[in-house]
Amino acid sequence: MGSKLEAKKQLVQEIKDNISNSQAVVLVDYRGLNVEEVTELRKKFREAGVQYKVYKNTMMRFAFKDAGLEDFNKYLTGPNAIAYSLEDAVAPAKISYEFSKEHKNLEIKAGVVDGKVIDFEGVKSLADLPPKEVLIAQVLGGLNGPISGFANVLQANIRNLVYALNAIKEKKEQ
Repeated sequence: MGSKLEAKKQLVQEIKDNISNSQAVVLVDYRGLNVEEVTELRKKFREAGVQYKVYKNTMMRFAFKDAGLEDFNKYLTGPNAIAYSLEDAVAPAKISYEFSKEHKNLEIKAGVVDGKVIDFEGVKSLADLPPKEVLIAQVLGGLNGPISGFANVLQANIRNLVYALNAIKEKKEQ
């Protein structure tokens, strides 16, 4: 009996560690998906580096409580699975949301981002964000504009100085 309790404690700790170390967590109800659909969903998650796990709600309740996310426990009804990513905060939400548009039986219930519980609308908003690479490119593009403008201003000042020096040289030669 003691080893069974110890195994449960280890499982709760594993879940807690996974949600605490993740960039984002999404809770889904997979009821109604057939084996092929679940396999397809798992494959999409795996390709994006997202973990997809099915745990007992009781174990998840303890883990979310230990992680300080008691608000999340109200979503733990029925069969649930969690998708989480240690690297990308958008991937679990984006994959879940896109998959749920094609497969109506996948229900997105809630999520966790930066230690805050978000509802379906929050997960949907997260899914609508562009990928990390695009966001980085947009930021760098925004930073590049002022730098390019500054370089052009400096270049124009140097060009004007060269013209002025050239004009002085020509005047002295006359």
